[in-house]
Amino acid sequence: MSTNPASLVSYPHRTGRRIEYLTVDDVYALLSLPATGTVPGLRDRAILELLYSTGIRVGEMVSLNREDVRWDESTVRVVGKGSKERVVPVGDPALKALISYREALDRSPSDAQRDKEALFLNVRGGRLTSRSVNRIIKKYILIGSLALDVSPHSLRHAFATHLMEMGADLRDIQELLGHESIATTQKYTHVSLDRLMEVYDQAHPRSKRSEYDDTT
Repeated sequence: MSTNPASLVSYPHRTGRRIEYLTVDDVYALLSLPATGTVPGLRDRAILELLYSTGIRVGEMVSLNREDVRWDESTVRVVGKGSKERVVPVGDPALKALISYREALDRSPSDAQRDKEALFLNVRGGRLTSRSVNRIIKKYILIGSLALDVSPHSLRHAFATHLMEMGADLRDIQELLGHESIATTQKYTHVSLDRLMEVYDQAHPRSKRSEYDDTT
């Protein structure tokens, strides 16, 4: 054929993959799971706390060095996409978890091969990878028998969504997440609206049409 009969047919739009919604209770349940009697347990608690406290990407987190944490200011210096730097506040629980992990690691037997700069280390003393962090989170989902499909990005998503639900300004959330465009951050307004509509439908007695409504 000399012409394409499908040339005017538009492609179907792909819908974005729905991210698992984590309530505050879900997050708290997940954060409570790592046992803090061992160095790996303290590390895992610090990882979960930091991801939720700051909303940083998992790649940004595993790239952190000790010197990037400003312990006295409760902030962390993050190098994001395009090598752009930003400073993100760290909540007290996350900072305390980081300090506990750092102190326990420093008390453990010295290893000449240990990476002295990286903030998070694997059991062999090397820098932790994004894939390893994903496995760590999956492990605790199984341990806690949580009916959730959670990834490191789910905690970033929860960070932004919970800030939005508590009234944080969209521009501030954009800055914290390191988004180039405000349009990328605006998806959290939709998530919050969906959540509000869900609560409304469950709680308001007039949220749905009653069988006694006048339909004439």
